[in-house]
Amino acid sequence: VFAGMNGSAIENFSCVIYNIAFMNCTWQAGREAPADTQYFLYWQNSRDADVTECQLYIKDEHGRNTGCRFQNVSIKTEKAYFLVNGSSKHSLIQFYDEYLQLYTIEILTPPLNIAVNCTGESAGCIVTWQPPLTSHVENTKCFQYEIYIQNK
Repeated sequence: VFAGMNGSAIENFSCVIYNIAFMNCTWQAGREAPADTQYFLYWQNSRDADVTECQLYIKDEHGRNTGCRFQNVSIKTEKAYFLVNGSSKHSLIQFYDEYLQLYTIEILTPPLNIAVNCTGESAGCIVTWQPPLTSHVENTKCFQYEIYIQNK
């Protein structure tokens, strides 16, 4: 049984990794949380890592923490653990926690050095590129690509 007032825990928690090493996590205040509730995010990137608090909170217009920006995030093979707890002068606030596999929330950068070589003959065009940059994919055969060709 969770200690704290029902409906006081955060809602709609989600995280995204972008530009290889940056991560944003966001959430909404619990619908039943008192107006003075403040939330705090703690996370652990792997079982061996230390649990650390968010260094750079995203705040709403009331000064309430509703997200966190992370830098220098590395994607490990284990799941990362996230915990958001809250405090209020009026009541106990329920905590929210979740385990996330970080590679599933990464937005990949575009492929690099895209080149199109078209010959005047009927042979058509050759499109070449290099895999996107990523912190964790060592086998570039893992990538799948889609090419959209528009005739103008």
